[in-house]
Amino acid sequence: MTVKDQIIKKLSETFAPESLDVIDESHLHEGHGGHRPGGETHFRVYIVSKAFEGKTRIDRHRMINSLLASELSDSVHALALHAYAPGENSRRPAPAEPCKH
Repeated sequence: MTVKDQIIKKLSETFAPESLDVIDESHLHEGHGGHRPGGETHFRVYIVSKAFEGKTRIDRHRMINSLLASELSDSVHALALHAYAPGENSRRPAPAEPCKH
């Protein structure tokens, strides 16, 4: 199972999201710290779940980081989170561009 698949599985089972998108952005960080050949080091997550209702942005991030602690301590170098409750503005920012060295 890929790291991306592990992340999707854990988030889906724990938060029962209305929507979930996990994007591997490792290719955007080639030459940067934490990047490894083969990727799966830098991810961006968009998730909408009722589990986040009434929670602050920091609480939501803590919930996700706690769930993915093993991935973050092993293979994942960076995790950008966009966590929303249903009905909140979950408009996505413009796609990321490669890092400038």
